[in-house]
Amino acid sequence: MQLTPENLQRFAARTLAHYDQHAQAYREGTRDHDVRQNITALLQSIETVPPFELLDFGCGPGRDLKTFKALGHRATGLEGAPQLAAMARAHSGCAVLEQSFLALDLPGGHFDGVFANAVLFHVPSQELPRVLRELHSTLKPGGVLFSSNPRGDGQEGWNGDRYGAFHDWEAWRGYMTAAGFVELTHYYRPTGVPLEQQPWLASVWRKPMR
Repeated sequence: MQLTPENLQRFAARTLAHYDQHAQAYREGTRDHDVRQNITALLQSIETVPPFELLDFGCGPGRDLKTFKALGHRATGLEGAPQLAAMARAHSGCAVLEQSFLALDLPGGHFDGVFANAVLFHVPSQELPRVLRELHSTLKPGGVLFSSNPRGDGQEGWNGDRYGAFHDWEAWRGYMTAAGFVELTHYYRPTGVPLEQQPWLASVWRKPMR
C-alpha cells in the first residue's frame, strides 16, 4: 500500500511521540547495551586519518555519541524526539540535529562515517530509497555507513505506537546497493548463538570514491 504524504507525516509523528513520552525509560533500558562490536565495525572500515567526522543517526539519549567523543572523534547526533535530543546534548556535549528521518537536511559530503544503530527500520519501505540516498550524499567519497536493524521477512506495520519495517538480508542488500553503496561486510547479533537467536542484522557499506 502506497502511503500518502499525510500518512507518512502522521506515522513519523506517532513514532517520535512514543520515544518522546518514554525518553527516560528508554535511556535507562538502553544505557548498558553493549554495541562495541558495531562501533568497531564502523571505525575500522573508515580509511581516512582520524579523528573522524561522524554522524550518529538516531542517536537517542547520546550513549554512543559520548563514546565516539571519548575516542577522540568529532561526533554529531541526529534525533527526532525532542526529549531524547536534549538528553543526548546534555550527556555527550555534542551537537545534535533535531530532525525527523523523513525530513532530513544534511550537509553534502561532510561525514567520514554514519552510525545508524537500530534506527533505519523505522523508515517506511517506500521512503527508504530516498533516505538512503540522503545518507549517501552526506558522506564524503569513501565514507562508511553502518546499520543494524531487527531482521524479518518483509513485515511492516505497527508495534504499539512504533512503526517498523523488517527486512531480510537479500532485501536490505538490494536497498543499499540501489542507493549507491558497496558492501563491506554483514553479520548477525548477538554473536556466539544460533541464527534463530540472532534478531539483529548488522551491515557495513562504503560510498565509492567516484
